[in-house]
Amino acid sequence: MTEKTRGIVLHQIRYSDSGIVVWIYSRKFGRQSLMIKGVRNKKSGNQTALFQPMSVLDLVIYYKESRGMQTVKEFYPAYSPSDIFFNIRKTSVAIFLGEVLATVLREETPNEELYDFLESSVIYFDRCTGDYANFHIAFLSGLGSFLGFEPGRRTDSTCKYFDLVNGSFTAFPPVHGNYADEQISGILAAFFATSYENTNRIALTGAVRNEVLDTLMKYYSIHLPGLKKIRSLEVLKQVFS
Repeated sequence: MTEKTRGIVLHQIRYSDSGIVVWIYSRKFGRQSLMIKGVRNKKSGNQTALFQPMSVLDLVIYYKESRGMQTVKEFYPAYSPSDIFFNIRKTSVAIFLGEVLATVLREETPNEELYDFLESSVIYFDRCTGDYANFHIAFLSGLGSFLGFEPGRRTDSTCKYFDLVNGSFTAFPPVHGNYADEQISGILAAFFATSYENTNRIALTGAVRNEVLDTLMKYYSIHLPGLKKIRSLEVLKQVFS
């Protein structure tokens, strides 16, 4: 049977001479693998550009719950993030976030709140004309709440260390050793308590921004055992260093 849903592209690979396989996060079905035939041939005008990371698509799919890969019947751009596609700095962020999401979103169970967070984040980032160098930090800071390990906010200024295991701020370094130092903890506390619109007020050097990013990725790896290495991480760090 055919089903309609909206989805956000996470990653794509070639399949056969003219097709691709795309990983998306859909509003109706959660994470799905989709086979799209004929989009890479000359007759179709090579439509693979529509399936770049963070593209938002309206889809009609031949859906069967027991099938590991669904087939797409029709697709239309619901929101085309053109500035992300043509701005190399934004493109590097999109590739990184797409890879992270393809790795951490393992469940096929739909989560409409998570989907809405992802779509609104894409649209905000695409339309952002100011300083967006901290966007990926803010995104990862907010994503954890949908994955079951939302970091707690710092409510006491004497709690100077962020405990990566318990996701909370403590007055003394925890004995297990997985914590952020005072400087990085203070920066994380600011990100955990702010919105996208205000993240540009958190002034960071490239080196410190990368240290914050490494700390967040360690936080993710602790709470998602088996998290694979994110290959695009080093490229992103170079772009915003």
